[in-house]
Amino acid sequence: MYIRISKYLSSAGFCSRRDAEKLIIEKKIKINNQICIHPSHKVSELDVIKVNNKIVKKSNIIELWKLHKPIKYICSTKDNLGRKTIFDLLPKNLSGLISVGRLDYMSEGLILLTNNGDYSRYLEHPSSNIERTYRVCINSDVNNNDLKKINKGITIKEVSYKKVEVIFEKRLKNYNWLVFKLKEGKNREIRNICNNFSWNIVKLIRIGYGPYKLGKLKSGQFTNLKAIIK
Repeated sequence: MYIRISKYLSSAGFCSRRDAEKLIIEKKIKINNQICIHPSHKVSELDVIKVNNKIVKKSNIIELWKLHKPIKYICSTKDNLGRKTIFDLLPKNLSGLISVGRLDYMSEGLILLTNNGDYSRYLEHPSSNIERTYRVCINSDVNNNDLKKINKGITIKEVSYKKVEVIFEKRLKNYNWLVFKLKEGKNREIRNICNNFSWNIVKLIRIGYGPYKLGKLKSGQFTNLKAIIK
């Protein structure tokens, strides 16, 4: 089976397709010792793929890890502003992993990491209908009618948020805790909804991604999940 070189590198967990295209422009990718000059070039499992003269191989075992992302970390491999990334939390010998989706800079909680780009896209894509669960602490009053509006589907600045379920969990001192469940994962979805109702977020933590739970994993810790055989 032949696939595009950019997809091959993404599936191998080496980099994103966009980053693969940049590497091709920089002439850092070789296919059977020949410099690759176009991202549409197709390869098979029999070809020898090198990036910076290091062989990149696809694995038939999909590795999956979970990490408790702390706040003030980003979910990229590098940052032009010099901020810390979630990959700084991983041991040096654990390479070739990519994050499944993202959490923004001030959010924390469950991040999945895998060595397989195709599996990452499956987990991320809205068509997979995979539910993400978040606990959100706010120091604002909550109106039941507002909760009903969200659960019926709401449009904010021409963006529709239909697949969102929110319930009131508890009140603790001056703080209200809400549980959000969503399946689309649009950019800053929960923050945009809370901002629309003038709810000030104190803490936003993802506790579930499909069947995978944050559990008792402490901030900054990670652990290996069951491998999947393709």
